[in-house]
Amino acid sequence: MFVNCPENAKIEQNIRLLYRKSSIFAQKGAFMIKNNSEKAIAIQVPQRYNKRTKWRKVVNCTTKGPRGGNSGVRGEFQHNIDAKGRLFIPAKFRESLGSAFVVTKGLDGCLFVYSLPAWNVLEEKINRLPMSQSRDLQRFFCSSAADCAPDAQGRVVIPQNLRQYAGLTKETTIIGVSGRVEIWDTQRWNQYNGALTPEAIAQAMEQLGF
Repeated sequence: MFVNCPENAKIEQNIRLLYRKSSIFAQKGAFMIKNNSEKAIAIQVPQRYNKRTKWRKVVNCTTKGPRGGNSGVRGEFQHNIDAKGRLFIPAKFRESLGSAFVVTKGLDGCLFVYSLPAWNVLEEKINRLPMSQSRDLQRFFCSSAADCAPDAQGRVVIPQNLRQYAGLTKETTIIGVSGRVEIWDTQRWNQYNGALTPEAIAQAMEQLGF
């Protein structure tokens, strides 16, 4: 995630040190350099780096998204899952999820997909609950969780137990839901959407003050 950049930080020295060892993400004209400890330094730099680059500090950086998730994950895509359980994850979502992420059982018969930082936040919140409240959540989410990393074609292998849970056989729908991605069997997704009435949506929006 992004962290506040101290005014007296030696930005150039830190960036040069991290540059060859870190993942680099473009974010609104700035770079986020993230090291292995998940801490980051944000700087304003040109797209091309060289020894003469003039570094400019970006202060008061904000967190990456609500609840440790991925801000602005949205959209809907349809793709087929093959006989080996390989599913293409749209590039738009891979950019938000990172080079590796967690797939687990979700609600309403779908799968939840979390970036590693968002998954860590979820686990931490569950672990802070009393055992009487946390054990069912731990068993549901953690026992089925799988670490996934896309191959060169952008595909991940969905484990068989998760495919069975979500009823994934061929046609799938992949959606962005603010702080996470969801994977649905397309027929199940259409049925779920069909059950949503305009009246129910209007009532929910009214409760939220829209």
